[in-house]
This record gives sequence, structure tokens and C-alpha cells, in this order.
Amino acid sequence: MLSFSGSLKVYVALEHCDMRKSFNGLHAVVSEKLKSDPLSGALFLFSNRRRNLLKILYWDGSGLWVLAKRLERGTYSWPQSAGGAQDKIKLTPRALAMLTDGVELKDGATRAWYEESPEK
Repeated sequence: MLSFSGSLKVYVALEHCDMRKSFNGLHAVVSEKLKSDPLSGALFLFSNRRRNLLKILYWDGSGLWVLAKRLERGTYSWPQSAGGAQDKIKLTPRALAMLTDGVELKDGATRAWYEESPEK
């Protein structure tokens, strides 16, 4: 589980992204398509077309991080634009944690694929 402070800005790219992109490619997407500064300290989330893989681009003040998570089954509950021609939306850090933990953002229910693994 990821944990970030409540003041962290989190942006989600609404369109799917080529997941072969890494540091430079995602940096370019944030700059050119999302019209944001990749070095602002915000998290930028990207997903593939099938919504079973996500990548996060994050600048920590000294370098860029690229984090990736692939689901072995199921898909992420990817947010949708409320209207207009938006390329990104803003999430709270709590909504990010819910998204990565398998919670349907629309109604707060756990996605069917998600099961907590029992502690050993």
C-alpha cells in the first residue's frame, strides 16, 4: 500500500498511455499533453488501454520516480471526466490509495477482483 501526505497533488491522465514510456516519455506527456510541470512535486498517474497497468511519475526534489503496478486479474476503476475536454483530473491522496487498493471510486465498493490476502 502506498501512503502519501494529504497535501500531495495527484493528477490522473484520463486517456490511456503507451506503457512502454518511462522517465523521458512520461515527462513529455505531462509537459505537452497534460500542460503541467513534471517537476512540481505532484504525482501523475497513467494507465494502459485495458486498465490493468498503471504508472506513476513523481519528482521528489532530487530526481524522478517511475512506479508501476500490474494487476494479475481485474482492472482499475479509472476516473472519468465530469464533462468537457479535460486531459487530466485531480484526485486526493486518499482517492489514489482507494484506486490502487481496488475500491470503485464511483460508489466506494470493492471491485470484484480485489481480495485482501490473509495475514500469515
